[in-house]
Amino acid sequence: MPNWTPVSYTYDGSFAGFLTCVFEAYLHREEPACFFAPEDSQVSLWPERPVVTHQAHAQRVYRSLSLRISPDAQALLRCGFLTCLEDRELHLWHFLRLGYAVGGRVMGMLTDSRVDAVRRAVLHLEHEAHQYKGFLRFSDQEGVLIAEIDPKNRVLPLLRPHFCTRFSAERFLIYDRTHREALFYQPRQWAILPLEDVQLSAPDETERRFRALWRRFYQTIAIEDRYNPKCRMTHMPKRYWSAMTEFRADTPPNTLP
Repeated sequence: MPNWTPVSYTYDGSFAGFLTCVFEAYLHREEPACFFAPEDSQVSLWPERPVVTHQAHAQRVYRSLSLRISPDAQALLRCGFLTCLEDRELHLWHFLRLGYAVGGRVMGMLTDSRVDAVRRAVLHLEHEAHQYKGFLRFSDQEGVLIAEIDPKNRVLPLLRPHFCTRFSAERFLIYDRTHREALFYQPRQWAILPLEDVQLSAPDETERRFRALWRRFYQTIAIEDRYNPKCRMTHMPKRYWSAMTEFRADTPPNTLP
């Protein structure tokens, strides 16, 4: 954009922080050249400006997405922020700028690279979340169900409705080791909070029996004459095995599926 000053924004890494950066960009007529969150290595040739998250400004931008573009665009931007897309904030900024320029038509501009990049990233996020709905396994730790996952995207917000409904009477925790955050749930209450680590105690006798049942189920439904490791990894990708009781590393070698 002519007469817009390129700058490098540093912010707290939150969605509200990113929306505050958008507000600041329009307010000061600045063109974001890059965005840096606290965990990013900061190397930039552009003038750097730290942005403090302002909830009212973030809400103003968030509401404008629905009013000036469309509710679908608002939802796409919100999910896009959860993805592992490289230079995610810049892609979202370019999508947002296009949306403000053309309105709701942006959702139909599938061949535009600014739209395509965000849509592909969100599809990858949704696919990964769908996979974890089937592959995630809980272990009982003194009355609390605990699961650990290693997702590429921040899938916990997408997993929350599924598991909070399915286990509405339970207390559980799903720990995202990649992003060091966890979904905490007890009946009628939930929260997604930062969590540096989870230390699990050794499984008790009841938990070991449940794990043995999972392995027995896996072995029972297998058809030996149709054993096909490549096909199995197509339907059950190897990177999800760490979340599955059937493939736990602490399983004795002679009982592995």
